[in-house]
Amino acid sequence: MHVPDGFFNAATSVSAGAVAAAGVAVCLRGARRELDDRTAPMAGLVAAFIFAVQMLNFPVAAGTSGHLLGGALAAILVGPYTGVLCMAVVLLVQAVFFADGGLTALGVNITIMGIVTVLVGWGVFRLVTGLVRGRGGVPLGAFLGALISVPASALVFSALFWIGGTAPIEVSAVAAAMGGVHVLIGIGEALITATTVAAVLAVRPDLVYGARGLAKPLVLKGAEGTTTTVGEQAPEARPGALKPFLLGGIGLTLVLAGVVSFFAASAPDGLEAVAENKGFSGQAADHAFGSWALADYGEVGGIPVGVAGIVGVGLVLLIAGGVAFAARSRTNVGV
Repeated sequence: MHVPDGFFNAATSVSAGAVAAAGVAVCLRGARRELDDRTAPMAGLVAAFIFAVQMLNFPVAAGTSGHLLGGALAAILVGPYTGVLCMAVVLLVQAVFFADGGLTALGVNITIMGIVTVLVGWGVFRLVTGLVRGRGGVPLGAFLGALISVPASALVFSALFWIGGTAPIEVSAVAAAMGGVHVLIGIGEALITATTVAAVLAVRPDLVYGARGLAKPLVLKGAEGTTTTVGEQAPEARPGALKPFLLGGIGLTLVLAGVVSFFAASAPDGLEAVAENKGFSGQAADHAFGSWALADYGEVGGIPVGVAGIVGVGLVLLIAGGVAFAARSRTNVGV
């Protein structure tokens, strides 16, 4: 759903940019409550993983494909504040280095693909896990949060297009088309998100932010019948156990970006398909960095998509990890 330059007028682009900047500023402060020396590397890994999986378009209808947005996934794994930061870094790297999403539309993309998906995905997740207690509610909440976050993002795009779109298109037609195709994309997003969260939960539940506080307190019974509550029975990280997990995650991410990306669907994604069908695809302007070697994930410069993907993973991992370490609390102790 990467919005190119030219779809929105200047006033809407600037306003969305202000919203995105304010949101990122708030999240930089809020992330201090979610990050510490141990969890900050996880944020870099999550951002790099989302970048890689976004390269893997999957077919959703005849002539249309979709890809992960990732806001719900990021929020559940590393927290909503940190999740917005992860999404902002991914979208920034995509826009600047890969000409994926316009530069003037960066604020729009961060707003609809970052802030909206995180807020909706996290809100639904918390609602579900509040109703379904225990670890069993986490994958279910992840599925539903991701499922709903995608059409919600599409509808916010439609509302912005109604406010400041550059093409005289009936907003109801755009909203119906965007909502319909992104419900299908949301199903793929939900499956990817729930599977990923369940996998991490099975291996390292202590690294799933959304699972914190869901374990029952550990109650010790004394010989005389006395009981003592000693806190949550939350799994603690074993010394030295974090590094293998991170290295394994990075390895998987590199395989997805460097190998699996060759098999991604080539059909236009949801927004591109709707723009073509509704007649406003011609409003897209040329990207300022569209001639760079990495533009279109290496297609412009003749670089194999896998190589471009590996470069992108490295950039996102470096930038997102750096942002997370800068934003982390020096006093929090990881859970």
